[in-house]
Amino acid sequence: MLLKKMNLENFRQFIGTQSIDFSTEPDRNVTIILGENGSGKTTLAQAFTWCLYGDTDFDDKNVLNKKVAQKIGPNGEASVKVELNLKHMEIEYTIIREQKYTTDATGNLKRPNNSVFKIAYRNSDGQQEFIRENETEVRMKQILPKELSKYFFFDGERIGNMSKEIKKGKSPEFAEAVKSLLGLSAFTAALDHLNGRSSSSVIKSYDEDYDSKSDSKIARYREEMKKYENRLAVIEKRLEEIDNEELTAKEKQKEYEIKLVENKDSEKLANERTHLLDKIKRLEESKIRNTHSILENFNKSGAFWMSSKLINDALEELANADKLDTGIPDIHARTIQYLLGRKKCICGADIEFGSSAYTELNRLLDYIPPKSIGTIIAQFTRECELKCKSTDGLFEQISSVYSALRELENDHDQAIQDIEIIGHKLEGMLDVGELQKKYSFYTKQLSILRDERNRLLVEQGGLSTSRDRCDTEINKLVLKDDNNRRIAQCKAYAIYMYRCLSAVYKEKETETRERLEKVVNDIFKKIYNGGFSLKIDEKYNIQVVVDDFDGYVGDIETSTAQSISVIFAFIAGVIQLARENNNEENSMLMTEAYPLVMDAPLSAFDKTRIKTVCDALPKVAEQVIIFIKDTDGEIAETNMGAKVGKRYSFHKLNEFETELERR
Repeated sequence: MLLKKMNLENFRQFIGTQSIDFSTEPDRNVTIILGENGSGKTTLAQAFTWCLYGDTDFDDKNVLNKKVAQKIGPNGEASVKVELNLKHMEIEYTIIREQKYTTDATGNLKRPNNSVFKIAYRNSDGQQEFIRENETEVRMKQILPKELSKYFFFDGERIGNMSKEIKKGKSPEFAEAVKSLLGLSAFTAALDHLNGRSSSSVIKSYDEDYDSKSDSKIARYREEMKKYENRLAVIEKRLEEIDNEELTAKEKQKEYEIKLVENKDSEKLANERTHLLDKIKRLEESKIRNTHSILENFNKSGAFWMSSKLINDALEELANADKLDTGIPDIHARTIQYLLGRKKCICGADIEFGSSAYTELNRLLDYIPPKSIGTIIAQFTRECELKCKSTDGLFEQISSVYSALRELENDHDQAIQDIEIIGHKLEGMLDVGELQKKYSFYTKQLSILRDERNRLLVEQGGLSTSRDRCDTEINKLVLKDDNNRRIAQCKAYAIYMYRCLSAVYKEKETETRERLEKVVNDIFKKIYNGGFSLKIDEKYNIQVVVDDFDGYVGDIETSTAQSISVIFAFIAGVIQLARENNNEENSMLMTEAYPLVMDAPLSAFDKTRIKTVCDALPKVAEQVIIFIKDTDGEIAETNMGAKVGKRYSFHKLNEFETELERR
């Protein structure tokens, strides 16, 4: 199939009527449309699927240009139309889809009716004719079924998802798509027609045609066969479900196994955090005790320690004073006053007023209690000396406790920081216990599924034997009746044809799959130059294996670039093989090659791999149409060189208007 031209009318950003011609020359089969994000690349890519199938991936299904919609006015109308000219099986087609939008009395858009879909073609005399309306959908399926289209019209995100699907066996329709594209679907359809599950298949219909009137046992055996076949169909369906459930369980088991490894230190970190919290509690208690000790000592002796210099200076001054006297021990001023009053000393001598004795006794009144300054000073001196002595080593003691307190604070701050670090680590970790539970759950599920599969396989074998026994008995009985004998003969021919066709199909399918694997690997190694290769199993699922590591067998995890390279190689390989089949004379596998229409397919690649992709795709695909941003586009154009036949760019006028410009 070759895409020749597209006309757009008011389709989203493309206001008015705009056209784009695609390069169809064999040697210049690439069309590049450049544009920055938001300029209309995805819209143009979606125009293909809207035109062909009436659907888009946009959340807003309204495809009418916003500016046009605003200008309609009350009770007006406007149309969106996309025409796609293409060539399929040497027939020129024009695919047309048109959607009419109307407004109410207030100018608001009404909900549109279904779009109008038309297919025109040129007959043998060159005149254009339209396919009848009730046949358009059928013809579209013949040209390109919708389920196959996603493998030729895709964006970078979709191609990544497709890679994951075919690698994990989650895309059975992909296998059917590949078989269809490689011409194998005709075989499978014929086989299904001869001996499918439906009761309308040839072989089963012959079973229904047997006349049981000749022998009642025929009806009984036939009923038993139906019962066995119904149960076998249920078992076969359940076995397929088990395969899918087992695949999911294995994925989950692997996921939680990885998480367990990633989070194996979470329990250790949690215990370490608990230890740090206990340590912080002890440090805070020690801080309180040491702070209390400093305050207590300072409150008790701090004042004397800070005034010790003044006290010592005062004591030194008092010691040097010449009028200080220690007084007479045990003599009180009342004693002297008594002696002066009786005028006689205790020794018996007279104390006359004005005498020297009288004068001396009066002088003593200033030195003995209660007026004894010397005694008071002496007492003060003794007290000061004791207080000053009690402050000896206070500074050293407080300094030591303070140093210990600072160390405690440092340890406390470090513990807080360690807890914060552990907290950040634990934020990205999950509870190991919960992870282990989930891992064990899916491990148990796998065991349950395996046991169920084994039981079903045993039952399947027994039922198949019983069914075959019934079939054998029926074959014996029908030979006794001429009419049934003719039916049995026809059935035998149908079985023979089925077996022959099955053998041919198996041979062709194996040969085709082996060819496909070789072609895909050749392309993959050109696109992704690494030590990997691809294996394709019977279900057309892909496995990436390591080539350059001796002794390693098995699948590996791939990067985004590798995954996209895988699907690129696979689809390109299918296209190349389809082209080869189409060019082979007398080939039993007649197919049609399809174009590759890609929206931003190179964003996941580096410059080196963009070069290899750009070199490989034009050689493989019959036609390549790329919507790409300017930066990648320059690289793509440079590497595709002479393969580029048409160049366009998007000129974004505003959010609602984009113009296509030929370069």
